[in-house]
Amino acid sequence: MSVQKVLDQIKENNIQFVDFRFISLGGGAHHITLPATEVDADTFVNGVAFDGSSIPGFRGIEESDMVMMPDTESVFVDPFTSHPTLNVMCNIYTPDGNRYERDPRSIAQKAEEYLQTTGIGTAAFFAPESEFFIFDDVRYESSMNTSFFSVDSEEAAWNTARKEEGGNLGFKIPVKGGYVPVAPVDSQQDIRSEMVRLMQESGLRVERHHHEVATAGQAEINFRFDTLTKTADNLMKYKYIVHNVARQWGKVATFMPKPLFGDNGSGMHVHTSIFNGDEPLFYDNKEYANLSKMAMSYIAGVLYHAPALIAITNPSTNSFKRLVPGYEAPVNLVFSKGNRSAAVRIPIAAVTPKGCRIEFRTPDSTANPYLAFAAMLLAGLDGIKKGLDPVALGYGPFDKNIYELPEEEKKEIRSVPGTLDEALDALEADSGFLTESGVFTQDFIDNYVALKRQEAKAVSIRVHPHEYSLYFGC
Repeated sequence: MSVQKVLDQIKENNIQFVDFRFISLGGGAHHITLPATEVDADTFVNGVAFDGSSIPGFRGIEESDMVMMPDTESVFVDPFTSHPTLNVMCNIYTPDGNRYERDPRSIAQKAEEYLQTTGIGTAAFFAPESEFFIFDDVRYESSMNTSFFSVDSEEAAWNTARKEEGGNLGFKIPVKGGYVPVAPVDSQQDIRSEMVRLMQESGLRVERHHHEVATAGQAEINFRFDTLTKTADNLMKYKYIVHNVARQWGKVATFMPKPLFGDNGSGMHVHTSIFNGDEPLFYDNKEYANLSKMAMSYIAGVLYHAPALIAITNPSTNSFKRLVPGYEAPVNLVFSKGNRSAAVRIPIAAVTPKGCRIEFRTPDSTANPYLAFAAMLLAGLDGIKKGLDPVALGYGPFDKNIYELPEEEKKEIRSVPGTLDEALDALEADSGFLTESGVFTQDFIDNYVALKRQEAKAVSIRVHPHEYSLYFGC
C-alpha cells in the first residue's frame, strides 16, 4: 500500500488518531499515538521518535534517541478504541538512518532477504497455531513474605462443587477432557467467535476455532499462513485482539505456556514451507510423507540446532514447565508423519502439493514471533545448505508413540533442554547458524542471552510456595 493510499484511508474512514507500534525484544508491542491531523507524507519519511533507553535491552540512556519508520503494508483500523484509530507497525532505525540491529522486525525482514540471496527459494511461509487460556479471574503476588498465584474459570474441573448464585450449572470440563466438546460443556463458543469476527474485520483470514484439551478455558484460533514478517505481524494482531476481547467480556486471556499444573499447556505449533515463485519446494510424492529431500534437510537443520533454537522459540522459564513428558509436549527431537509426540510432525491429512509443510511443535507464544520465525528459517536453511539427512543423524522417522517406547529405545532419542539456562548455554555454544548470514549479530545474541539470564535468575532465587510443602517441617 502506498503512503498516499494510507493517507486516503485516514480521510475516508474519518480516522482521528494514528497509532505507531514497534516490538520489544521480549515480543511486546509498544505504541505512540499521533492525532491524524499531525500525520502527513513526511511522517512516513522522517518517522516517529521515541526513547529507546526505556525499552529493556534496546539502548543506553546516553544514546536513547530512536526512530520508528512506518510500514504501510501493516495498517489496520483498531477495533477497540473509542476514537477511530489506524494502527501501523514500524521498523526501528537509529537517528543516522541505519536499520537498528536489535529490532526484531528488522531481523525478520533480513531473514527473508537472506533466503532470496541463497537461491534456495523466494519465500518462506509460516502458520502458527497459538493456543491460549481464557480465565474469569487471575491473582498473583511475589514479594518478600508472599508468593502465590490463583486463577479461576467457570468451566474448570475444580469447580464441580462450587456453590454459585442461582446454583452450580454443572457441565465442567474434566482435566485433559476439553478437546472440541459442544455447548454447554464448551462455554466459550461466543467469545471465540467474537474474536474471530474482529480478526476478520482487521484483515486476518481465519480458518477455524475450537476448545482445546485442557480444562478452564483453553482455546485455539487458526489463521491463514503468510510470509515470515507478515505472519509475525498477524500474530501480534491476533494476540492483541484475543487479549482485548477477553477484557471486554470481563475475562482475561493468557498465552503463558503452563498456567496450570497437571493439565496440558499452551503451545505454538509452527507450520513452515518454502516456495520458489509458485512452486512448492517441500513436496515429492515419491519420498517419505511426500517430503522432498530439501524438506528433509530443512527438518535436519531444525532438529540439529534445536537446543539453541529453543532459547528463542521457548524463551521463558515457564516454557520448560510445559516441555515435560506426558502432556503431548514435543520434547523428543525427532520427526514423524502425523505423530504428535515428535518435535517435528509432517501433516499428512488432506494435504496438497502446495499445502505440503513441516510442523515444529516445540515453540510457545512467549516467543517473539519475529525472532522465532527468523531463527527457525535460518536453522532449516543451514540444514539445506549442508545437505543434512535427518535419518542418518538418528532423528527418525518415529511413527509410533514415543512415550510408550521401551526405556532402552528412549535413551537413544535426544530431548529438548530442561531449563531456560540450559537452552541459553546451547545458544551460546551454537549461534553460528544465526550470525554467519548477518541476520542476527553477535551483539544481539550476547544482549539477548544476558537479558534472559536475568529472568532465569529472578525466578531461581525466589522462594516457591511448593517448597513450603516439602521443607517447612524440617
